[in-house]
Amino acid sequence: QVQLVESGGGSVQPGGSLRLSCAASGVIVRIHVMGWFRQSPGKQRDLVATIVNGGATNYADSVKGRFTISRDNAKNTVYLQMNSLRPDDTAVYYCEAIVSSDTVLEVWGQGTLVTVSS
Repeated sequence: QVQLVESGGGSVQPGGSLRLSCAASGVIVRIHVMGWFRQSPGKQRDLVATIVNGGATNYADSVKGRFTISRDNAKNTVYLQMNSLRPDDTAVYYCEAIVSSDTVLEVWGQGTLVTVSS
């Protein structure tokens, strides 16, 4: 069993910054990919950014240049630094990981709300 626990969401004014964290725990042999997705009310869940074990990253066009994903392999933790936040960044942000445990698992966190509003 593998769990992801997110933290760092909250409310911020446009132009502000937040940093999200997601820590994986449980029986973990290897974490292949960690990423962040987001979902606004009435919309589908969309990719924000991913980072693979070797460090290569991928970003949605809407966040390029503003968000940075990073990971600490020793802590099984992924971070999302969000700068220059805009109202349309408001969403529930979910952490996702592809993990080798006793089998290969896709695991999701419970989500953390980010609200950008003046």
